[in-house]
Amino acid sequence: MKRLLLGLIFLPLLAFGQAYPNKPVRLIVGFPAGGPADIFGRALAHGMASELGQPVVVENIAGVGGVLGVDRVAKSAPDGYTLCINSASPLVIAPYSLTKIPYDVKKDFAFVTLVVRVPEVVAVHPSVPAGTLADLISYARANPGKVNFGSAGSGSITHLAGELLKAEAKVDLVHVPYKGAAPAVNDLLGGQVQMGIFDVPVLLAHIRSGKLKALAITSATRAPSLPEVPTTGELNYPNVNSDNWYGLIMAAATPADIQRRVHSAAVAALKSKAVEEQFSKVGGIASPGSPQEYAKFIASEQTKWSKIVQAIGFKE
Repeated sequence: MKRLLLGLIFLPLLAFGQAYPNKPVRLIVGFPAGGPADIFGRALAHGMASELGQPVVVENIAGVGGVLGVDRVAKSAPDGYTLCINSASPLVIAPYSLTKIPYDVKKDFAFVTLVVRVPEVVAVHPSVPAGTLADLISYARANPGKVNFGSAGSGSITHLAGELLKAEAKVDLVHVPYKGAAPAVNDLLGGQVQMGIFDVPVLLAHIRSGKLKALAITSATRAPSLPEVPTTGELNYPNVNSDNWYGLIMAAATPADIQRRVHSAAVAALKSKAVEEQFSKVGGIASPGSPQEYAKFIASEQTKWSKIVQAIGFKE
């Protein structure tokens, strides 16, 4: 009996001392299932599970342009069992566009790696009488306040990209925020909103099927999956540039050895042929790097988008 009791006492200590990871890892996606963050998050989770030898379970926590999901990892135990795939919105845009956010970007997170870069596309419902970006702008000017554009949420890149187009083209477009790209795209397909600027992967099938019309790519170069669609730069709107991207973070206080283990697994997954092919099929470019490179990239993106937020006067 004494031996049994001693075993029960020391069992938790033995489990605590086991090498990381010794149980499933949770990967939070701050947007609904079916959206671009979810598509890339699930591919990454599958690849990392093979590297870590434990399941990596995706959990969708949507709201406030990804802020709720990121906040969950900020407040999680710093043990490496809660990760988050983040977009620009909660780490780069929210600090400047929201009156208050529940975390400190510089203090609460360990930046693991950039995961993927994704071109975005201006698309409209077939009911809109526009075959080109110029047509859309002319139509919007002739019908002020009657063209609605959906976004993945207030303060998201999909929102600010629309605001950029609105400001550069001097047209009256009405913003309609959603809790993620997936519900916004559903309403775009149904004609409840007339246009949107979203990641190519989430619109690609609908564009190819003719359910949506692609008018312009908001990147410096054309998208390989939509080579016939011109860029906003080619169409004389070079400032309407809104490449999207996703990265991986965890709680800042996570021990350094666990951070290195997670980084190693993420980079190996992103360099694997399987994950690269999954990303490529939907227009994403796997972009692994060091934590230092990712932190530097975040800082440069903050500089870029903070100026845009200030220029358009967006604040919530």
